[in-house]
Amino acid sequence: MGDLIIAFSNWIWGTPLLILLMGGGFFMLLYSRLIPFRGLRHAMKVVGGKYDDPNASGDITSLQALSSAIAATVGLGNISGVALAIGTGGPGAIFWMWVSAFVGMATKFFTCTLAIMYRGKDSSGHIQGGPMYVIEEGMGKKWRFLSVIFCVAGIMGLLAIFQANQLTEVLRVVLLRPFGLDWGQTSRWIIGVTVMLLVALVILGGIQRIAKVASRLVPFMVSMYFVCVFIILFKNLGEIPSMLVYIIEDAFTGKAVLGGAVGQVIIIGARRAAFSNEAGIGTAPMVHGASKTSEPVREGLIAMLGPFIDTIVVCTLTALVILVTGVWKSGERDGVLLTLSAFEQGLPGVGKYLLMAAVLIFALSTMFTYSYYGHKCFNYLFGADKADYYNYFYLITIVGGAVTSLSVVMSFVDGMYAVMAFPTMISALYLSPKVIAATKDYFERMKILDEK
Repeated sequence: MGDLIIAFSNWIWGTPLLILLMGGGFFMLLYSRLIPFRGLRHAMKVVGGKYDDPNASGDITSLQALSSAIAATVGLGNISGVALAIGTGGPGAIFWMWVSAFVGMATKFFTCTLAIMYRGKDSSGHIQGGPMYVIEEGMGKKWRFLSVIFCVAGIMGLLAIFQANQLTEVLRVVLLRPFGLDWGQTSRWIIGVTVMLLVALVILGGIQRIAKVASRLVPFMVSMYFVCVFIILFKNLGEIPSMLVYIIEDAFTGKAVLGGAVGQVIIIGARRAAFSNEAGIGTAPMVHGASKTSEPVREGLIAMLGPFIDTIVVCTLTALVILVTGVWKSGERDGVLLTLSAFEQGLPGVGKYLLMAAVLIFALSTMFTYSYYGHKCFNYLFGADKADYYNYFYLITIVGGAVTSLSVVMSFVDGMYAVMAFPTMISALYLSPKVIAATKDYFERMKILDEK
């Protein structure tokens, strides 16, 4: 079964999906006249709360939506996903992650703008957002099969199995093994059940509690992680320029790991970027669709900050730590253990404990938000009255992720992400003229507002 999952993941992440994600995102980047660069300053003002409307429809503020989305994206994808990219694709994979991030900013702008433009209502009459509602409300009922495909893949792919797996590994390596307390599979079960109970305390309180906890955890976890990374990089300052050059060189040669297979380096970079910042996958539109706003374009501008923070900033810092410490040459393929080696070498004695704390917070915050995504997919398919059953399924699979091998877990998540990307990108490209028209109208109105 595990071999079948890995084979499916490798097959679906082939050329067609790469063209859809990278090519579609590049089209949106040009079609919007480079909106990630033109709209960045205005997006920062919006995040600061300058334009918040407490009376607008929705459940959470735009800042809480961004915090929740970043809680899901700035997480183990940055610690473990980056290490996996380097371990399997070499340093050159990081360059293609950068390319994917800038393209992903445009993708996030379009998909999250549409999430507000085409909000729908669930069976209880509550306003909802996300690709499934964009497809049904924006493209029409005849396209509903795409919504169903998205939601089925979302229910399966937006489980916290990867986070549970990597958190379990770190706790075993850092806390249990040095003291002779690691009992193998038994330890995995104990950690899995404990994490499941911790996550249950938050997610059973709904999106308001998830957003509240995420908006407090995210700034703290990012700050702590940054401090550790900057200390390591400062100690290896002289190595940074040569490593940045090496990343670019290897991106076009692929010699470091794959013996010159540049195409594979690009695919690995795109896969890890999609896993890390989720642009084009359709997750962020679900949480941004719950924002209290009546301005779709404004929400799109906020959402596009996610890939920038996630991949350009956080992923790059993690990659540099792995490269300047030299641990990437060890041949270690388990993502979080490779980053753990880098922290232990960069900050001897305390590095592994600091990373363990970061992994714990990263993993838990991501688990909180992912439950909301899957809950919305379940709600769409089976109705609001049955949606809460999904939470119990979600919690049980946390234990499953803790006791399963990394390669199977990673391939399963990758495969489901790929399936989700097709409906998300098809709807975004189909409705892109609507986004462009709304963008022109919005900036014309904001110009008049600023002049007043």
